[in-house]
Amino acid sequence: MAEQMAPVDEMLPKGKLFVFGLQHVMAMYAGAVAVPIIIANALGLSREELIYLINADLLVGGIATIIQALGIWKLGIRSPIMQGVSFAAVTPMVMVGTQHGLRGIFGATIAAGLIGFIISPYFSRLIRFFPPVVTGTIITLIGVSLMPVAVRWAGGGNASAPDFGSLNYISLAILVLLFVIMMFRFFKGFYQSIAVLLGLIFGTLVAIPLGMTNFSQVATASWFQIITPFHFGMPLFDLTSILAMTLAMLVIMTETTGDMVAVGEIVGQKVDREGLTRGLRADCFSTMLGGVMNTFPHSAFAQNVGLLALTGIKSRFVVVAAGIILASLGLFPKVAAVVAAIPAPVLGGAGIALFGMVAASGIRTLSKVKFDGTNNSMLVAVSLGLGLIPLAAPTFYHHMPQWAQLILHSGITAGSLAAIVLNYFFNETGVKKSDEVEEAETAAYSH
Repeated sequence: MAEQMAPVDEMLPKGKLFVFGLQHVMAMYAGAVAVPIIIANALGLSREELIYLINADLLVGGIATIIQALGIWKLGIRSPIMQGVSFAAVTPMVMVGTQHGLRGIFGATIAAGLIGFIISPYFSRLIRFFPPVVTGTIITLIGVSLMPVAVRWAGGGNASAPDFGSLNYISLAILVLLFVIMMFRFFKGFYQSIAVLLGLIFGTLVAIPLGMTNFSQVATASWFQIITPFHFGMPLFDLTSILAMTLAMLVIMTETTGDMVAVGEIVGQKVDREGLTRGLRADCFSTMLGGVMNTFPHSAFAQNVGLLALTGIKSRFVVVAAGIILASLGLFPKVAAVVAAIPAPVLGGAGIALFGMVAASGIRTLSKVKFDGTNNSMLVAVSLGLGLIPLAAPTFYHHMPQWAQLILHSGITAGSLAAIVLNYFFNETGVKKSDEVEEAETAAYSH
């Protein structure tokens, strides 16, 4: 009798691969291009330079996604994980860029990626510190931490704009959310699986007569653009810049570990040390490639975790298709401009459902954890509390040293580290375990 294929290895028809892949791309596009925009504004770059950075970002993000999901050599966890430029490195990149320009950022990115690649096999040992109570806490925290992004989108995208939170924006976001809910209530199978994609298309069509879409960039964007290595000049390797970016890389690797364990939990894929090593190596290799190809550190994109939970489509080949689409957008700016025209409130309506599903997946994982007679309630409470500080008060750590701000400003990282440490303190300290027991527990935690 043939062995049953795992859901993550299922090959779907080409048409479905494209549609499901496009849904992943549209769900993460706004987040994918945000970092180049932030860096370009901070460094005072021209519009042409910004466009080039965005195209390079999309191209490398697509390549990184293909490597991560498909698996090449000893790279890639072979799981449905989208890759994109990490927000965790924005602060050090702005710091490095103001002193050494883009060449300094790219040099530090290449060096940090290389260091991360070398230490990946050792960093992956963290997997034994991710039992269900830690995993569930992290998944819940990822979902809750992403929710402010959806809320900002629903209000118009720019919280400082005079019309932020206008009735038109909020109404459009609610309309899209209701559309997604109705799709889930009255449809099954394929149409339910593409509810988010249909919601984004529906919301954009509604927004056109309301004057809430802007297709002007489609007309001005070029049809085709080739991204060449070291377009802005040869990279600069400054020691201080490398150290700052390496610290950011460690934060990214911590978040990626949490994302990979979260995805493994959702799709029912075992995440062991070997798989995590391959996943972290892919992250770091893509970061090195990013520095060469004029973009920034890459990591697993948490935004797409919610889509996996919402749709139930677990095939990694869907994400491979998404990677191909994403890379193509980097080569065809006019097509990318069409996707970029999706109004922020439309993304916000879909995002509320997407990110809420991530939190729901975490709660489902925590429901399997034993709380009676343990200290797990305190572990979850403190970890969530620390993780939510940056959301409640973004300037809370303003007077901390720069390196501390880098770690603590990411609620996901701070909460993850707290959960790992508290789990060790409550559940592991003073408990002597044989190697066989540890291996058995690690295997159990990886499911």
